[in-house]
Amino acid sequence: MLDKMKQVYQLQKQAREMQKALRDTEIEAQGRRGWVTVVVNGELHVESVTLAEEALAAAHKRDLERELEETFREALQKAQAIAAEKSKEMMKAMNIDLPGL
Repeated sequence: MLDKMKQVYQLQKQAREMQKALRDTEIEAQGRRGWVTVVVNGELHVESVTLAEEALAAAHKRDLERELEETFREALQKAQAIAAEKSKEMMKAMNIDLPGL
């Protein structure tokens, strides 16, 4: 019983460490026109959004909206991939074998 409790404690400790590492990881994505830059952390929280001055013209409204969507999607996909890889590494280090990982 004590061994199981130690394993649970270790798992919780590693999960906290991984969460901190994800929080400290910044992922940047830039739009194809260069108008939009989005930075998210590994917890999928938006850290910053930067817009180029020329993107703010009324004539570019629809293009800017599209670029914002694409750039946010890319940043979140990159962050999810990093989080999945870190989770996979943690599971492997702990000899946990889950199907599909």
